[in-house]
Amino acid sequence: MSVALGTTRPLPVRTTPVGDPGDLLASLPRTAPYAWVRNGEGLVGWGEAARVTVPPGPRRFAWARQWLATVLGDAHLDDAVRAPASGPVAFGSFTFDEDARGSVLVVPRAVLARRGGHAWLTTIGDAPLETYSPVRDPGRISYGDGSLSAPEWEHVVARAARRIRDGELEKVVLARDLLATAERPIDVRLLLTRLARRYPECYTFSVAGLVGATPELLIRRTGQEIESLVLAGTTPRGTGPADDLARGAALFASAKDRHEHECAIASVRDTLAPLCSALMTPDEPELLMLPNVQHLASHVTGRLADGASVLDVVAAMHPTAAVGGTPTGTAIKVIRELEGMDRAGYAGPVGWIDANGDGEWGIALRSGLVQGRRARLFAGGGIMGDSDPAAELAEAQAKFRVMQYALEG
Repeated sequence: MSVALGTTRPLPVRTTPVGDPGDLLASLPRTAPYAWVRNGEGLVGWGEAARVTVPPGPRRFAWARQWLATVLGDAHLDDAVRAPASGPVAFGSFTFDEDARGSVLVVPRAVLARRGGHAWLTTIGDAPLETYSPVRDPGRISYGDGSLSAPEWEHVVARAARRIRDGELEKVVLARDLLATAERPIDVRLLLTRLARRYPECYTFSVAGLVGATPELLIRRTGQEIESLVLAGTTPRGTGPADDLARGAALFASAKDRHEHECAIASVRDTLAPLCSALMTPDEPELLMLPNVQHLASHVTGRLADGASVLDVVAAMHPTAAVGGTPTGTAIKVIRELEGMDRAGYAGPVGWIDANGDGEWGIALRSGLVQGRRARLFAGGGIMGDSDPAAELAEAQAKFRVMQYALEG
């Protein structure tokens, strides 16, 4: 049972430097693991000092920030590190749709961090020593249709493309789900380890059953400095270096994909500009190559003007055109009409925030909801007026393979 800080006497929070822990994910106990790891650095946590389900609605991020201010502000802090992610940290997952239930914030009782050559451990109260249990393979995995079958989803894509050609909107991002069932309970630690090893450049995360490895950094705040990585435009990897090169060149030259990327960059630029005293966006995207796909990618950097916390920036940015569409309001309306499912946390913000408002939040792509022996996997893509339903289905299938690999090895 979690103990909410601020509802009883403030609990002591202590952060102390520790030696290099090696593989952060290997430190996790089986129960309720939390993680945010990239290239071997990041945070893992366990236990619950405080947990809240965030009420849905347009003010959910403001509500979350107020709750965190009460919870983290009441802590008695002994911090010998004083760096971003030291002291009390909350992990969070917000649903894609602001009207959907299921957004959650958790302050773990213990957080182990490694950043920039340093490592530290934060404990809240008398953080219990968790009993380590061996990681167990889930056994054979079987798959079944999610909310829509493949032909039904292709039909939805065709309907969306027709509405774009009719001028209702420029772009909409449509997702689909796939249901996986294992022989034995799925150990989240095994999924995290496989994802982190296979996709080290991605942010491997685990928050309240939502597990994945996202290539897309929605926002990082360190003091007043912010950074975002915008991805839009995708092609599968090739059969070898020459095919990779050809596919990457075709992606870079694709009018459809370049327009999709320009929509995403414009969305981020228009959202961040009012919050920033300086904002830099590149003139041209670059190619980001992952083990299964290539993306058009653009790094955006800036400096906040008024000291907003990372959650304030998340509130302003979500949903981006890369996961919603353009214009945003119309795209969300079309998603609700056509997609035929509740995305839950898929394509929503996922990440962490500390007591100073610093943090890192990604978009929960390449992910699944895990409960017991079952996992609900998600994938999707940007639909334009000239999108081919069969090609969009193939792209979604390629994205499913990330979590299928995590399950099957």
